[in-house]
Amino acid sequence: MRVSVIGCGHLGAPHAVAMAEIGHEVIGVESDPGRCEALGNGIAPFFEESFEDLLVRHTSSGRLRFTTDLGEAADFADLHFITVGTPLREDGHGYDMAQVIDAIRSLVPLLSRPATIVGKSTVMVGTVERLQKIIDDDARVPSVELVWNPEFLREGHAVRDSLFPDRIVAGLTSRQAREAVEEVYAPILDHGVGLILTDPPTAEVIKSAANAFLTTKISFINAIAEVCEFVGADVNTVAHAIGADKRIGHDGMRPGIGYGGGCLPKDVAAFTHRVGELGARNAHGFLTAVESINADRIPAAIRLIEKAHGGPIDGRTIAFLGTAFKVGTSDVRDSPALRLAERLAERGATPVIYDPAAIAATRELHPEFDYADTAEQAITDADLVVLATEWPEFAADPELPADTADLVRHRVLVDVRNAVKPGPWLAAGWEVWQLGRGPQRP
Repeated sequence: MRVSVIGCGHLGAPHAVAMAEIGHEVIGVESDPGRCEALGNGIAPFFEESFEDLLVRHTSSGRLRFTTDLGEAADFADLHFITVGTPLREDGHGYDMAQVIDAIRSLVPLLSRPATIVGKSTVMVGTVERLQKIIDDDARVPSVELVWNPEFLREGHAVRDSLFPDRIVAGLTSRQAREAVEEVYAPILDHGVGLILTDPPTAEVIKSAANAFLTTKISFINAIAEVCEFVGADVNTVAHAIGADKRIGHDGMRPGIGYGGGCLPKDVAAFTHRVGELGARNAHGFLTAVESINADRIPAAIRLIEKAHGGPIDGRTIAFLGTAFKVGTSDVRDSPALRLAERLAERGATPVIYDPAAIAATRELHPEFDYADTAEQAITDADLVVLATEWPEFAADPELPADTADLVRHRVLVDVRNAVKPGPWLAAGWEVWQLGRGPQRP
């Protein structure tokens, strides 16, 4: 099948390589000439697991190419994915839909034969109806179908989640649209992935509801971490015990400094605003509480850091491990880790930052920060260590505790992701402080 992917950012570029991987001929449309050239040369503009390998493979084979010319894509493809950004409006009240509307308005008049447009960008209820009217008014040919196909990707695992999704949701209104969706996703559906067909408004709500539930789990366990701090309980044991209940589950039940990135914060903020507009008072109050708990995680982390240090951190050097909003990505958009580094600097501390993937993105935003090329370099002569992104080299099977114990001034680790197993650190003579748990000392 000939496919176009319009908008090649964190959503569109991984989707484009995934479509090429399952056998389609793909053209990606990217308005930024520099990014378009880099992608076409097989150079990944951001870090994402498996992305660059597939990008190189399929640009080299000719199955995947990129262009800045939307007309070229309109002539080439029979199915067009819309994967442009929907950032939060400056007033925080819903999505800025300009890129989606512009993509539809620009594409539709260029179509010279029947085609299917598949929207993947995150939008609010009512958007598809609005876009369908634009298509009906501007199409020069009949049978231009619109489908809404929300993505459920975990950043850092976007390629894998595109190729092996939990489910595929498509909101549509015609048999032709259904057949197009079934054809483009046939190699994935053949592996037993479920296809949920529904109407467009339901597809829109499914995406928002999924993100709202994910953020609810994160905020819930962070609220319980606060309770544990008051009574001296261990939040990790609490999370493990309640997660053993199959109705609850362990995924997403690790306390920390909250959710971030380019999707969850804006999606929940937009959904909260929209349900308030609709008059759904209970839903609005519930989602507002979720956001409020998340917003308090940075102050909670600062309190923990000062407690671990034994007082104010003004003038102290802090080895700061990780600024990406989550493991597996170079993305620092709305990163709670980066917000924490900013707040520590505002309080007079000197964070020395190391991240295995996000150094360049962090340096672009904060050239004034101090940076290290390795974790060992960051730790040297630090007053304490803050682990803010749970990269495996810090948390999974770390060599850091023993190898660097003599480099740091005080062997104090503040793990604001509750990511490490304290044993190796304690054995090397470190104190370990985590949210919702008492201090652990050797």
